[in-house]
Amino acid sequence: MFRQFSGDYGSASDVSSIRPTVLVSNGGKSKQDGACSMTTANEIAEKIAAEYSMTRTQAKAIIDGVFKAIADAAASGAETSIAGFGKFKVKDTPAREGRNPSTGATIAIAASKRLTFTPAKAIKDVLNG
Repeated sequence: MFRQFSGDYGSASDVSSIRPTVLVSNGGKSKQDGACSMTTANEIAEKIAAEYSMTRTQAKAIIDGVFKAIADAAASGAETSIAGFGKFKVKDTPAREGRNPSTGATIAIAASKRLTFTPAKAIKDVLNG
């Protein structure tokens, strides 16, 4: 029951154009079961705008600013910790050998960096009831 939503991605050096990919699950429930699933930044902006009496454009600018701040911190190698939500940090994946599944030939897989998220206890408690 997972759906993937993607945005436009810029080059690796241009973090200002990063749009997040959000993978959401509605827990196997259909929308008729009353499951609430926010799936895109625009839908989150609409909810924030309604809750805090601001325009959707203002809420979207705030959300984009948060994503940009997290991406900028990740690009510089810094960890972003949001109390009650979780931590975003960059982890290095070392170079390794792999196999081409078609030919079985050994290939070199380059070292890379990945952004990881560790949810806070409060989020884990909400998810696990």
